[in-house]
Parts: sequence; C-alpha cells; structure tokens
Amino acid sequence: MTPLVHIRNLSIAFPQSGNPNVVVRDFDLTIHRGESVALVGESGSGKSVTARSLVGLTGPGAKVSANVFDVDGESVLGFGERDWRRLRGHKVGLVLQDALVSLDPLRRISQQLADATGHRGFLRRRELRGDSVALLRSVGISDPERRLPQYPHQLSGGLRQRALIATAIARQPALVIADEPTTALDATVQKQILDLLAERRRAGHTLLLISHDLAVVSQLADRVLVMRNGEVVEEGRTEEILSAPRHPYTRQLLDAIPSASSRGYRLAPRSEDVSPAETIKVPAQARGAERLRIPLPAKQIDARRSMLVAEHLSKRYGSGSSASLVVNDVSFRLAAGEALGIVGESGSGKTTVARIVLGLTATDAGRVLIDGRPWSGLTEAQRRTQRAGIQLIAQDALSSFDPRYTIEKIVGESLDSVGIFGAERRERVIEVLDAVRLGASFLDRYPRALSGGQRQRVAIARAFAPRPKLLVADEPVSALDVSIQAQILDLLAELQATSGTSLLFISHDLGVVHHLTDRVVVMKEGRIVETGDVGTVFSAPRHSYTQALLEAVPALA
Repeated sequence: MTPLVHIRNLSIAFPQSGNPNVVVRDFDLTIHRGESVALVGESGSGKSVTARSLVGLTGPGAKVSANVFDVDGESVLGFGERDWRRLRGHKVGLVLQDALVSLDPLRRISQQLADATGHRGFLRRRELRGDSVALLRSVGISDPERRLPQYPHQLSGGLRQRALIATAIARQPALVIADEPTTALDATVQKQILDLLAERRRAGHTLLLISHDLAVVSQLADRVLVMRNGEVVEEGRTEEILSAPRHPYTRQLLDAIPSASSRGYRLAPRSEDVSPAETIKVPAQARGAERLRIPLPAKQIDARRSMLVAEHLSKRYGSGSSASLVVNDVSFRLAAGEALGIVGESGSGKTTVARIVLGLTATDAGRVLIDGRPWSGLTEAQRRTQRAGIQLIAQDALSSFDPRYTIEKIVGESLDSVGIFGAERRERVIEVLDAVRLGASFLDRYPRALSGGQRQRVAIARAFAPRPKLLVADEPVSALDVSIQAQILDLLAELQATSGTSLLFISHDLGVVHHLTDRVVVMKEGRIVETGDVGTVFSAPRHSYTQALLEAVPALA
C-alpha cells in the first residue's frame, strides 16, 4: 500500500547572515494510513518545522529540499501557495499548541468552522449550522449549539483546544498533525484532549504527534522518532524506545522526567558537578536500566519559623448575581526554607492566591503574614520596604522583561529596593548569573537573543539577586521542554536549598510538584480540599478530586 507520507533526505535551511542555517538534515519519514507516529525532542531539535513542512508553513525564506516528498501519493516538491491551500485541510489538518492564539479572537466559533469547512456565504446556513454542530459534538463538546455563537475567549482552555481540533478535522483530512496539543494544559483538561485523540486513533485516523512529553507519546503513538539538532538519533516502536532506549540522548530525555523517584536528586546530572563517590545508583525510569543519580543539596527547613501564613483568604470578582468567588476561605502555612506546592486545574484559584501573597491583589477577607509581620493590610508605600524580600518567577519570562533592557539591567533592577548600585550591583549581577550558569558574557545581551531556557535562568537570577526570604514561582516550567525543564528544576532546587529561601510553587504538573516540593495544597473551585506531605498526599490521596487529578496524569505505558 502506498504510504500516506513518504519523505527521503529532507533538509530545511534558513538564510542567516548570508549563510544557510540548516535546521533539519537527512530526515526520512514514512507514515502509513491508520498509523500514529510521534516526533520527540527538545526545543530546537527541528520537530515542529519538520511537521510544518507537510503543510507548507515552514516560514519565509525557508529552503526545503528532499529526494522524495510525497503526501497522499502526490509530490509536494515545487508546490506553490495555491497548491498548498488545496492540500491544507483537505489532506492534512494542523492542530497547534495554543488555541487562544491560533483561533481568531474577533470571530465566532461558527464563523471559524465555516472557514474550515470551506463554505462561503449564507446560501446553506441551515445545513452549515447542522454540520458545525455535528463537528463540535464529534470532538466531545456536549452543548455545541450554545458554543457556536461564542468567541474563543468565552471558552475554557479545554473547549478552545477541542474547537481548534474541530477546525483541523472539518474536511476529514487523511492526516492530522498535532503539534504539542496538550502543553500547558492542566491534568484533567489534558486527559480530555488525549482521550479525544486516542478515540480518533482507534477509529483508524492517521496522526503525527509532536511532543516533548514522553508519557503522552506512550499513550498515543505506534512509532517514535527521536530528534536532536535536526537529525533523527533513534527510531522504533514506542514500547521499545521507551523501555530500552539505545541512544544516550533518548535515555537523557527519559531520566529528565520529574517524579517521586527523582526527589532529592538532580534530573540533569553533569559529571563535572560532583565526584563519582557522591553518585548513587537507583533504578531508572526506563525499565530494565540503571543510571547514576546525583543528590541535590540538603534543605535546611526551620519548621518552628513560619515564613508565610495565609489565614482565611477570600476573593470575589464582580458584583451582584454575577459575582464569582474565586478564593474561598483558604488557609495554609509555609515554613522557613520549605517548598510548598499548590496544585489544581485551571480556575481553581491557584494564581489568585499567589497574587494575594505577592500583594498584587487585595483580599476581601483574611490576612497574609510574611515572616511574622502583617503584609496584606499594608499600603503599597508600606510594602515597599519589604518588597525585596518577596520575589516572583513568572511563567512567561519574556513578557516579564522590558525588551529594551540588557540582561544586566533586567537582573540589576531587582536590587533597587535593597539599595545596591554601581560596582557592587554589577558584582552581584555577575554573581547570580554565574549561579544560574550563564556568566558575565550575558550582561550585554537582550532577552530576544536568548533561548527559552536561558530567559528562565535570567528570571531566576533576577529573583534571587536581592536574597529574598520568600519566592513565588507561578508555572515557571510549564512551557519548557523536558530537558530544559530538568535543568531549571535542578537550578531552582539547588538555589532554594543553599540560600534557605522559602518557595511557594504553583503548578498543574503533579510530577514536577512531587519532585520539587515538601508539602502540597490541592485546590478546587477556590477551596483547599486536601493538604499534607507531598509523598503522602500523592501516594494515598483522601479526597476524590485529588484522586481524579492523579488518575488524569499520563504515565509511561
């Protein structure tokens, strides 16, 4: 049978200062009808640009060459824009990562589905509405009639992703490409999307999955291609690759997955960090293998000293009958030197609690104490003297930086509140850049010239520069691939332990929370439903919601 996709010796290059920058080289891919194939690898490995080459969206200036490049029996080499438009949607559908950005914010869902199906005008309005309702229902949207007139911002994250999938399959394409379709979604919404993709796979549809989440890949893919620096380093059946990887890079990806077994150890050990005598052999997550694990520095937790106390916090948005209680009587305590995780699905109130703790959102009831002193009831002028002791690491480092500032100025601005200027400031900036393994060579660079992992390191350096007593990290690694995530988690754990800083860690990734934190708070609909030692809560959850969260987490099959 003729393969649906047949590629031999694909190369993709972009012009750079007059010289081609080759991002994909000598790439081979064969996908048969009804098969599910995954491309995995870290950011910059070439997996997304390879997938986009199948729909002619590699970007301006891209030079694509191959010995063979056939889609559904037709060579796409030499395709013009009209040819690609004929292929997109009909033969290949594309599901991107961020539905809120991918969907048009100014157009209703009904209008976007009409575009996706190729219908124009209002001659078939009744039939078009019926087709759109059926399409939304096919992707698991239970009340499609109510969703059609809505705009993307009126839908939850899970519904937006389902609507985006609906636009991709509207014309029943032979192949669906899903590029990181569940990254940054909470566990329960992620499970919904994975169930939907798995259902389509069981129905015989063909899927090309792009992901850095190996647990997701294990549930959906028949075969896996592991990419690094634009090349395939390993290929095979999914169960073989994940259980007995042959290439060191594949083993590195598996070892970087945070979990209960990785607690207290580095996820991305480097041989130069410690001597062999300090390494400890433990079972690897890849079955049947062993690896060397390097312990993280021991924490110094002072359980008698409360660095953060939240008492009966409540916050309501809106007024009258439309008011929404987003935080409802929330109380918890964070000891000096401890790491406390807050988990829950989108809309559970996690980020609002973090904003109240940071003093960025006023609480309607209750109070916050920082190191035994009142915090929530102070004016901003009164808070200013304590502000340096409380720092934030945000999810999107790039948007939290002034793009006009150099790295030296971005990190240095956090030292204004502690009165460090001149040569002393520059010395401290270099000190923290060295601590996050960037160094003085980054002082004159700008944020957009850095990779995602480097920007997150700068964000950590800025947060630790004034030597804070309390650090709030709100989803700091959710958008990073697994290997970069491992480096950032190692760095965060190391700096937190050696500095004695207390850490409030907000995340939807339960594996990350289990690896990094000492205790955990589980939130649902604005309330705390369970709290305790992270190992106890995750191994023997008492509340049904905690049980549902844990059951929703994809595991390596």
